[in-house]
Amino acid sequence: MKKIIIAIDGVSSTGKSTMAKDLAKELGYTYIDTGAMYRAVTLYSLQHGFFADGGIDEKKLQDSMGDIDISFRFNPETGRPDTYLNGVKVEKEIRGMEVANRVSPIAALGFVRRAMVAKQQEMGKAKGIVMDGRDIGTVVFPDAELKIYVTASPEVRAQRRLDELKAKGEAASFEEVLENVKTRDHIDMTRAESPLRKADDALELDNSHLTIAEQKAWLLEQYEKVVETDSL
Repeated sequence: MKKIIIAIDGVSSTGKSTMAKDLAKELGYTYIDTGAMYRAVTLYSLQHGFFADGGIDEKKLQDSMGDIDISFRFNPETGRPDTYLNGVKVEKEIRGMEVANRVSPIAALGFVRRAMVAKQQEMGKAKGIVMDGRDIGTVVFPDAELKIYVTASPEVRAQRRLDELKAKGEAASFEEVLENVKTRDHIDMTRAESPLRKADDALELDNSHLTIAEQKAWLLEQYEKVVETDSL
């Protein structure tokens, strides 16, 4: 069967990554978490003191981009890929609030986005991938055969994120997480470089009130429609 590129975009904390991972596993495709790539750059910036006085030392970060190597390695225990920064596993570190509160300004930097997009396009050359992020269907793979735009209410997303953090033993309040969700939406949608928007040919999925099973069934249905059409 012909392999395609599946681009999943949308606002933060909609469960895009979990959805994309599960879909990739179901189809035997490769999953690429682009959000993790920007989070890894953010973690590197924190580790090297590039955040100061509420801002980012853009010159130091730009000069260091060649020293940042991001890769994914399959974890047989979880059945999903883990993120590695310069050979060190950072999956837990990049999911905390410290990184979450700073990733959007990092991801808004043009030189960061260009470097990550080039790497993402290289990863997808062979097709047979599921990639999620903010600009996959609009910038990274505008010709992707299947594009999904995922959304949900800010309150639903904040509660999901809070539950996720609590499960990891991290302290956070609903108000703090809700503010983070809204702030990230605003930055992602208004940035000059590759702003978050729904591609004209993307299918919208509001998963505010869907179960995981309902969501999965819907995604597989859309995939089958595209593959069947391509094979005619």
